[in-house]
Amino acid sequence: MATAPYTIRLDDALKRELESEAALDDRPPAQLAVHAIRALIEARQAKRTAIEAALAEAEEGRFISQEAMMTWVDSWDSAEETDLPDADILPGK
Repeated sequence: MATAPYTIRLDDALKRELESEAALDDRPPAQLAVHAIRALIEARQAKRTAIEAALAEAEEGRFISQEAMMTWVDSWDSAEETDLPDADILPGK
């Protein structure tokens, strides 16, 4: 994979923290910065994908009622723990 230089400005405290963390891993600060940037971008993309999927699902008009969700949440860590409820608010109902 080709790489290209990219310049960013860091305040002194952040630069020291980056250098300190990189030293703990015995690798260059730039490598740690690339890893952090990649992780941030992947997390943002995953969040955006999840939001888009949720919006598409909402457009279908299928929802789980608050009552069903609360019953499910209340079952957590009990002997009668249940699975995630199915949609009980449907289009045309």
